[in-house]
Amino acid sequence: MDTELARERILDAAEDLFYARGIQAVGMDLIRDASGVTLRRLYQLFPSKGDLVEAYLARRDTRWLQSLAAHVDTAAETPQERLLAVFDWLEDWFTQPGFHGCAFVNSFGELGGTSPRVAAAARHHKDTFHAYLRELATAAGAAADTGTQIALLAEGAMTVAAISGAPAAARQAKQAAQLLLTLATRRVNTDLPS
Repeated sequence: MDTELARERILDAAEDLFYARGIQAVGMDLIRDASGVTLRRLYQLFPSKGDLVEAYLARRDTRWLQSLAAHVDTAAETPQERLLAVFDWLEDWFTQPGFHGCAFVNSFGELGGTSPRVAAAARHHKDTFHAYLRELATAAGAAADTGTQIALLAEGAMTVAAISGAPAAARQAKQAAQLLLTLATRRVNTDLPS
């Protein structure tokens, strides 16, 4: 098995197991069994569990953000619709089998106090997500702070959906985001000199 294939199989197994069961509950032997890669090869590619966790979070960050951006790019036409499409994507994610909340919040909750690498990965993911929402908000004619406020709605929806097991939080957060966006753009437009 070539290096790239082995790496992908290990990361696929790690993502499935870490996300479903938690990082601390999953040992390297379990990842070996699920990936079909020998333990020796696994440790050649990821010398420690910490290295594997960091790679898992980095890959998940990229995939999650790319999937969100692709949805926004194809599902909406106007800048306002683009921002609100984030919540449609979240609702779809919340209904997926095996949804267990935000992997970055989960990993931070497990290891953020003891692993600076996990804490940094979680912060990076959230900073990037929030920056994306600020960009969408400014493109929609609102202030960047409105994007930050809408990001907090999205974060709350993720948490509520994970705890409740119901996707309704995405629709409710979308309604609040739409109201916030309407008020923010109205305020910006009325502040313009005539």
